[in-house]
Amino acid sequence: MSDVVRADGSVRDDLRSGAVMETHLDAPLFARGKVRDVYDLGDRLLLVATDRLSAFDCVLPTGIPDRGRVLTGLSAFWFDRLAGIVRTHYITTDPDRCPPSLGEPVRALAGRAMLVRKCRRIDFECVVRGYLAGSAWQEYRATGRAGGRALPAGLRPGSRLPEPIFTPATKATSGHDETITPAEMARRIGAPLARRLEEASLALYGAAAATAERCGFILVDTKFEFGLEGDELVLIDEAVTPDSSRFWDAAAYAATGSTESFDKQVVRDYLERIGWDKVPPAPALPSEVVEATRQRYLEVYRRLVGHPLAAPAAGAGRSARADGPGTH
Repeated sequence: MSDVVRADGSVRDDLRSGAVMETHLDAPLFARGKVRDVYDLGDRLLLVATDRLSAFDCVLPTGIPDRGRVLTGLSAFWFDRLAGIVRTHYITTDPDRCPPSLGEPVRALAGRAMLVRKCRRIDFECVVRGYLAGSAWQEYRATGRAGGRALPAGLRPGSRLPEPIFTPATKATSGHDETITPAEMARRIGAPLARRLEEASLALYGAAAATAERCGFILVDTKFEFGLEGDELVLIDEAVTPDSSRFWDAAAYAATGSTESFDKQVVRDYLERIGWDKVPPAPALPSEVVEATRQRYLEVYRRLVGHPLAAPAAGAGRSARADGPGTH
């Protein structure tokens, strides 16, 4: 029971939360991922970030209001700031600059729709880690390595690494991605392209981590995705959001070593606490977990961008008429 922007011009509204869970625009559907509905506009794509949320590789029935707008707004923020390092696919989030054929429906999705250039995706996730956390800690504890790279002995969960490391992963269509070594990536796609991906990823992480630090965050790790336009490397998908990154509060880390993440960890903790077996269908989330998660996303946006997320335009993503003629 959530918002659905439909091709017949209707929006199904979850009166309890107002989360946008699915869209249906009068344009060919390119893909429907865990979070984004992607529409094919020829040499461009329209990425619509919904409020869907996945945990343990399962999309939950409960969305997080404003999450999609946070993801889109933060990605636009970072694409603007990182474009000097590598070209990005970002064109605009302004509905008035979208193809006129989309009309009013795209205005109903203002703040969560992004027009981008279509690129040839490179099917690897380019992960950079500055601190020891998550799967990297698990690997280090077992082998003394992370991403196949030997690390100094004696590191603890949350330790800062001597230098950021590149730990690429395969991009799975379902289930978990698989971390591989840079050498294995080079074997699969060729050393020149693998080297470009590693260099670009490390440079992007360095710039983003410095910005996050000025805003009181530690950028623990983050994932980038790239495509090619001809031979030119292009940053695609999203950039340095709570979905693709792990943020810790710098002051809390310095004072107590706290590694509480500003992401959907609240949801994972709840699902673990109630003993869900991680087999679909997933359980619905209670309102307090939804709101706690929503506030974390909003706080990341506020601190990084420098102001709170603006309220949606009247009717946007809620009860506005959402499509033109025709059905999809």
